[in-house]
Amino acid sequence: MKAVFITGHGGNEVVTVGERPMPERRRGDVLVRMKAATLNRVDLYMRDSGAGITHQLPQTMGLDGAGIVEEVDADEPLLTPGQPVVLHPGLSCGRCEFCLRGQGVLCTSVRYLGEHRDGTLAEFVSLPASNVFPKPKALDWAEAAAIGVNHLTAWRMLFTRAQLQPWETVLIFGVGGGVSLAALQLVKMAGATAIVTSRDDDKLQRALALGADHAVNGAQEDIARRVLALTGGRGVDVVFENVGAAVWSSAMKSLVRGGRLVTCGATTGDQPGADLRRLFIRQLQVMGSTLGNLSEFRDLLQVCERGLIRPVIDRRYGLDDAHAALDRLESGAQFGKVAIEIA
Repeated sequence: MKAVFITGHGGNEVVTVGERPMPERRRGDVLVRMKAATLNRVDLYMRDSGAGITHQLPQTMGLDGAGIVEEVDADEPLLTPGQPVVLHPGLSCGRCEFCLRGQGVLCTSVRYLGEHRDGTLAEFVSLPASNVFPKPKALDWAEAAAIGVNHLTAWRMLFTRAQLQPWETVLIFGVGGGVSLAALQLVKMAGATAIVTSRDDDKLQRALALGADHAVNGAQEDIARRVLALTGGRGVDVVFENVGAAVWSSAMKSLVRGGRLVTCGATTGDQPGADLRRLFIRQLQVMGSTLGNLSEFRDLLQVCERGLIRPVIDRRYGLDDAHAALDRLESGAQFGKVAIEIA
């Protein structure tokens, strides 16, 4: 089968588009014929470093995806051959203390597609039936693939971790990236107020067109000062952060007393100043978050089925154009998800 895979680390030259062995479907697994996947920051990380992630080379890339059930156990009650499906990329053990309390995302031996095992940038992938869900009819293949990482991550950050309420205000850093755009869509779906930041005026205008209430250009304005002005000196209830050290100070200063900061990334560095005095004097909450549980994914899919959320797709590429797609993501110029459509 054709796939996009890495044979080493250190740039585009280690990424190959070529033939890989067909995945072996085991009892309890589903073989899915892939129709689309989207790129995530971890795809760049796996290409460039992969440090700290246990994997074997060569390895097929790709976390999220959507496709059609090719093979499944005859006694599988929920899935049938030919059924359109979307994938949850986190494979948990089901037996550790966290899995047993329904927190598979905290599994002590979780394995992610495209990181610890072969992923979705291929014509076929095999994974446990518990990670395969019916595809929302309202979404096309690329849009369905897009919700498996970014929208699921944003869902858990906002609704499970931050416990967002409709009357609250959220500051979203780096709008234009997939997870930040997902956050904007979910914040507005919930009826809350969204303030977005970017260093690109075009991205800010597009975010306003998608429903953002206020936009701040971080290259031209002091973000915290502008946020305080927009909120009457109060600050925001929730900061949605996935940038890291470069914006940490502004994020902390933008919070109302007792506010919550939830983070899922550190693309500009993972060792910012802690600002401990502000943290304890203002009784702020700082929370980490990654991906989401199977139950959270099910809830998100129901929202998508009702047509309340439609992911933004920046550009669509074929498997043969994977290098151009990775370059597009690395450039930071994208607004929404970079998709790979698989014939």
